[in-house]
Amino acid sequence: MLIRRDPRSGELAFCLCWSPGRVPLSELVRVAGTRWCIKECFQTAKGHAGLDHYQVRHWIAWHRHVTLAMLALAFLAVLAADGTPARTAQPNQPPRGTDPIDLTVPEFRHLLGALLIPTDISPRRLPHW
Repeated sequence: MLIRRDPRSGELAFCLCWSPGRVPLSELVRVAGTRWCIKECFQTAKGHAGLDHYQVRHWIAWHRHVTLAMLALAFLAVLAADGTPARTAQPNQPPRGTDPIDLTVPEFRHLLGALLIPTDISPRRLPHW
């Protein structure tokens, strides 16, 4: 059994591990850490790409919905990564007040929704939301 403590909240998470052969502790920790990373990715997909908003009765429809939701999240993540403004050569310097901020996945989702759903807001005012 592995026990993981969140350094910020002190919350404990448990993971029961089994392997048919002997595995070093470092390998168990690596695999368990990968599992928690994947879990956080699915939580993000539920919140931002609608992964948990399905009402299907068949495997094929569910599979299509999950594939489309994960593709939407990947698209938003690539936009967020690509939209990161260029920083100065000194990464340890704090950003100035005039520097552009990094847009996150929820902000890109909001901007795309505003662009794709017609509203009474002009495109020039859209960046000022």
